[in-house]
Amino acid sequence: MLSSTLLLAHVILGFTAIVLGPIAMLSRKAPGFHPRAGELYHAAVLGVCLSATALAVLHWGRSWAFLPIALSSYAFALVGYLAAKRRFRGWLRVHVIGQGGSYIAMLTALLVVNWSQALWPWIIPTLAGTPLIAWAARRVTRTEWRAGA
Repeated sequence: MLSSTLLLAHVILGFTAIVLGPIAMLSRKAPGFHPRAGELYHAAVLGVCLSATALAVLHWGRSWAFLPIALSSYAFALVGYLAAKRRFRGWLRVHVIGQGGSYIAMLTALLVVNWSQALWPWIIPTLAGTPLIAWAARRVTRTEWRAGA
């Protein structure tokens, strides 16, 4: 019963994060919608990490490999979240890299769970996402430089 409830919560939170990621990424960067979507994304990724940790402990033999993905996904999300909250010099670049990295890890986990016998789910999200994150990070760095931030 506990395992089924955890798995259901994990799936709902994971779906929520996977949907909210692009919504936050593509929304207008201004007070209001973008920060709210980001807060919800952060909460969903935290929930996924906690539920994945519990599931890995309960089913260690078959689920232990997902624990590093869950922890790294949340670590990236936390770094991006804290950068936006603290707003230190260069925070926007760190925010983009952190949130983007967490989304890559979330997609990797989703694909690996569904296509566990193949190698490509472990590789494709990183190969596709890393250049996009690098482009976005360069773009915001140039914008900050021009604005004198």
